[in-house]
Amino acid sequence: MSNYKLRLYITGHTAQAERAIANLKRICAEELQGRYQMEVIDLVEDPEEGERQRIVVTPTLIKQLPPPLRRIIGDLSDKERVVSGLDLLPTLTDDGDASGDAS
Repeated sequence: MSNYKLRLYITGHTAQAERAIANLKRICAEELQGRYQMEVIDLVEDPEEGERQRIVVTPTLIKQLPPPLRRIIGDLSDKERVVSGLDLLPTLTDDGDASGDAS
C-alpha cells in the first residue's frame, strides 16, 4: 500500500483554514488509516513557499506522493471530491466488497 505525502497550504488561522485542516484530518483518519504524512504550511509565515509551489488560492491541498501530483482547492468539505482527487481506492471490507458501494 502507498503512503501519502500531503501538504495543505493555508493563509492564517481563519475559519476556512481550520475547517480545511479538520476535514483533511478526518478524511485521512477514515481513508488512509495511518498511511499518510500531513504538513500544514501557513503562507502568512512562509510566503516564499507559496511562491515556490505557485499557490494562488488557499486552502490548497497538494498530494506529493504517490504520483501523480494532485491539487485540490477549497475547505475539503466535499469528501467524495477529495477522495477522488487524491486517487484513493475504496478499502476492502472483510467480505471482499469495497466499502461505500451502493447496493
